[in-house]
Amino acid sequence: MMMVNSTGRFSGQKALLFTPQLKENDTHCVIFQYYVAGREGGRPGHLNVYIKENNSPMGLPVWNTSGPAGRSWNEVELAISTYWPNFYQIVFEAVTSGQRGLLAIKDVVLQGHQCMNTPHFLHIKGVEVNAGQSATFHCTVNGEWRDNFNLWLQGIGGREAPMKATKPWNNQRFIGMFDVVNTTKQDSGRYRCIVHSNSGVGVSNYGELTIKPDMILFEILTRCFLTQDDLACCWEGFVSVWAVVLRMLLALEHFLQTIVNFSHSACVNALCFSLLSLSEPMHGPRQLKVVDIKARQVTLRWEPFGYNVTRCHNYSLTVQYRARGGGKEESREVASYDSRSSAPQHTIHNLTPFTNLSVRMLLRNREGVRESPEIHVQTDEDVPGEVPLDSIQASVYEDKILLKWREPAQTFGIITQYEISYKAVSSFDPVLDLSNQSGKVVKLGNETSHVFLGLYPGSTYSFTIRASTAKGFGPPAITQATTKISAPSMPAYDQETPLNQTDSTVTVVLKPAQSRGAPVSVYQVVVEEERPRRARGGEAEILRCYPLPVHYHNASGLNSRYYYSAEFPSAGVSQPQTFTIGDNRTYGGYWNAPLLPHKSYSIYYQAVSAANGVSIDCAATHKPNAVEPEKQTDNTVKIAGVIAGILLFVIIFLGVMVFVSALVMCFCNGVFLCEAGSSPCSLTVKTNTLSSSIPNTYYPDETQTLTSDTSSLVQSHTHTHSSHTHSLCKREAVDVPYQTGQLHPAIRVADLLQHITQMKCAEGYGFKEEYESFFEGQSAPWDSAKKDENRMKNRYGNIIAYDHSRVRLQNLDGEQNSDYINANYVDGYHRPNHYIATQGPMQETVIDFWRMVWQENTATIVMVTNLVEVGRVKCCKYWPDDTEIYRDIKVTLIETQLLSEYVIRTFAVEKRGAHEIREISQFHFTGWPDHGVPYHATGLLGFVRRIKAKSPTNAGPIAVHCSAGAGRTGCFIVIDIMLDMAEREGVVDIYNCVRELRSRRVNMVQTEVLLPSPLTSDLFTFTSLSLANTCENADKTFLIIINDENKQHHLKSFVSLQWCVCVCVCVCVCVCVQLCRQCWPENGVHRHGPLQVEFVSADLEEDIISRIFRIYNAARVCGSGSNGGGGSSGSYGGGGSSGSYVALEYLNSG
Repeated sequence: MMMVNSTGRFSGQKALLFTPQLKENDTHCVIFQYYVAGREGGRPGHLNVYIKENNSPMGLPVWNTSGPAGRSWNEVELAISTYWPNFYQIVFEAVTSGQRGLLAIKDVVLQGHQCMNTPHFLHIKGVEVNAGQSATFHCTVNGEWRDNFNLWLQGIGGREAPMKATKPWNNQRFIGMFDVVNTTKQDSGRYRCIVHSNSGVGVSNYGELTIKPDMILFEILTRCFLTQDDLACCWEGFVSVWAVVLRMLLALEHFLQTIVNFSHSACVNALCFSLLSLSEPMHGPRQLKVVDIKARQVTLRWEPFGYNVTRCHNYSLTVQYRARGGGKEESREVASYDSRSSAPQHTIHNLTPFTNLSVRMLLRNREGVRESPEIHVQTDEDVPGEVPLDSIQASVYEDKILLKWREPAQTFGIITQYEISYKAVSSFDPVLDLSNQSGKVVKLGNETSHVFLGLYPGSTYSFTIRASTAKGFGPPAITQATTKISAPSMPAYDQETPLNQTDSTVTVVLKPAQSRGAPVSVYQVVVEEERPRRARGGEAEILRCYPLPVHYHNASGLNSRYYYSAEFPSAGVSQPQTFTIGDNRTYGGYWNAPLLPHKSYSIYYQAVSAANGVSIDCAATHKPNAVEPEKQTDNTVKIAGVIAGILLFVIIFLGVMVFVSALVMCFCNGVFLCEAGSSPCSLTVKTNTLSSSIPNTYYPDETQTLTSDTSSLVQSHTHTHSSHTHSLCKREAVDVPYQTGQLHPAIRVADLLQHITQMKCAEGYGFKEEYESFFEGQSAPWDSAKKDENRMKNRYGNIIAYDHSRVRLQNLDGEQNSDYINANYVDGYHRPNHYIATQGPMQETVIDFWRMVWQENTATIVMVTNLVEVGRVKCCKYWPDDTEIYRDIKVTLIETQLLSEYVIRTFAVEKRGAHEIREISQFHFTGWPDHGVPYHATGLLGFVRRIKAKSPTNAGPIAVHCSAGAGRTGCFIVIDIMLDMAEREGVVDIYNCVRELRSRRVNMVQTEVLLPSPLTSDLFTFTSLSLANTCENADKTFLIIINDENKQHHLKSFVSLQWCVCVCVCVCVCVCVQLCRQCWPENGVHRHGPLQVEFVSADLEEDIISRIFRIYNAARVCGSGSNGGGGSSGSYGGGGSSGSYVALEYLNSG
């Protein structure tokens, strides 16, 4: 920046600002702003701009200020042509006038492209003339002529020349002509062209003007001999340079020829020379025009001319042309036209169809060449070439094929349409009738993809693609693609109970399945033992087929809960037949082992088809809820388990620390009884384990939503096998306690545990019915997502973007309907559009995903899915391992941080034309299993906290995606919002939050769960909820550590002390390991001083034993029984106070 205060300055004083030396190899633009303001309207001076090449003098200014001074900043464009390989420098000069005021220059910016409003010059060439002649410079301007343009020629020595005339070059360029008249040796030097516009000034490169010295002419006596084309002259004397001036008496025109070769042979005792071709042609061919245009040839015709033009009887004509097409330019010169030809015309052959030509003719004799004016013509269209076979890509599914291709490499015109013919040629299933599987589709010229629907699974189709111009269709390109086979369709069963059941066998009916795309290969019977275990990640509720065969003898060694009991060829189950599981026989190499008494089994009946893949469908012993596969896109999110569980873990983890803190305080201060005013705990928690008899529910895989006709599940049966009883495990129908639209008030954090406990009653039907009260499916228009050109941008047909909340991308140039991406804005906690919920990018939408990230200024991407889960692709890898360019966006991986359950990747993202580099972080949670929930809440909690800490406050929305962008995505958003609400308001409103999310995007948060599985191993979080969320706990010590080195944990003499601490600070949870000394009663009531500890119940879950006790304080040392002190609600019993206490013992601890 330069600022000059002219106050106190003499007139003519100067200040200079030099830019660094620049060396650009392409036309570019320099923009700057200037300011000139004086007192009372006066001018404090003026500003000049110089452009000096290399280290030459500055020369004359190319721009200066003019007009009255103002009081605002003005912008000027400098359109600078290429100086390569030379460098140049811009000099800003401020010259004072003696009046007071300010002159300033700021914001000098070099842009790598042409100016928007100021024209540029093309490269100008030097001129060479003799002294006294006029030198003409031709300056080509890139732009249309405007009346406000002012052009002139500027010499570095100070001489300037105005524009003589202009002539158009084409519709985008014109030529300005400048004459330097009466040249002398002093006019030699460099000249450049300058054009002024209202927005700035354009400056060309320098062209050299060369002035040759004058020639001294005198006449000598000659003797000449004239032939038809030659003139031989002889003279005497010695002259270093010879010249002959010929005067045509008729035309009175002069010609000057300098002689460079001479000989003595023509005359005796004299020098002589031969002047061949008295002069160059008079002018070039005139009235050159095109008389015939075809696709591959053009015929030219011109005006005939005689000797007065050619100046020689022997001459030639040459046709030169430049062909421009496909972004390339090629120059050619065809064979010379014979002067003895009868007709003045010529045909140019072997041209490329639909190509622009610039044609001119050269008239040449032995003394020179004259050119005709250049004319422009375009060859006619022709049929196009073949669609590139390697560009045809087929994305195959079960009942449809997405075909993509590129336009022919040789279009030979404008592609108007594509014709795609298809026909089924074979199928893996011989019973299919393929006669009606053929057709023809016509697409517009700008469409290069099509989805063929209604195809048969497991069938091979032949596709023929032809491109067409106005001249017709080109040659065809033929390719083949085979649809995937579908899983066999299992039949329906009319009964729900087995035909017969003994101590070691169960008899069921096996029915043939309907093949879909490939014949049924085999039928399999799978037996799964229902072992007592804790449900992890929703595993107890998911019913799957079993593609991996396991023999009965190998099941125990592989720790497998299932084994194959029988396998039949497809011909073996052509009709319904009975089959007895456990008959101690071998079927297809699998031993049908007898069932064991006192064991519970699930029986699976599978039909397998194998062709270009393996597809399995199965029937199960458990009767699943009827669900449509397309509505179960991302069955991994459990509302009650994950969202409420995470909130519990966040809040109650603090409660665990209270006990330890209080214990240390008691040890340090020697206090064995609590002070008055503390309130006791009366919280009693009963943990329910998931019974093995609870019916399972089958959740189809997400990818099944790609087909409209997926295999459905059959009705099936459940058997509890025992030597004493034979009972069926069925779920009875219950009344739905919630209806859509019913008021659901927010829940206080302090009451959240009680609410969850109530909802878990009756085997979790509270959660289930609350979940089912949500509106399912489409609730708003989604017309954009349903357009044909956008269908393939959706991973699943039923999880697409609503119109009112979808993210609209900026349309790409020349690509209509490029504004769609399967993403919706979602409001945060008092933050509108704080999130973008979107599907996991596909190969077809990776570029759109990064366009969205850049457009929305997103700094944080949250990914809650893995790329592949259970053998299915859930998301495309849309980030690079090093550097990748996605259209005009460059993404570079800077850092990868691997943590136990998630990965943090940091990218540097830049866009072509944007002068900034953004840092974007991707948080990829890898510990969320498919069809389940995170096993531990700690990982997900740390994941959410890390995102909150690292997300910039001034950035755009947080982009969250799983596979479909509904289930796990919705769960994460709900958790994040509820944590903010709990912190700000002390309440959570999960139900209405989910309902609001579903108004922005379809089916956000999917599937309820009976028990919050992520927290079953951390049961203490439920029991400490009230303690961790009371306001009084904010200033209490949250960590109490029993020093192991001092052996202070549960020594016999300190047992009373521990139970006192529990009452003193209302500790409701104690966590122990197996090495701790037992300090609790196994039954009955034990007294420890004034305290009575009563054993209530115990529960064993794998490596954790949870015991519940009731504590009575006979000495009444804890004050009143109202809520306070940070504990749970207390009550007096008898003459003392009482409270509930939970002890958690971890077995097998290190």
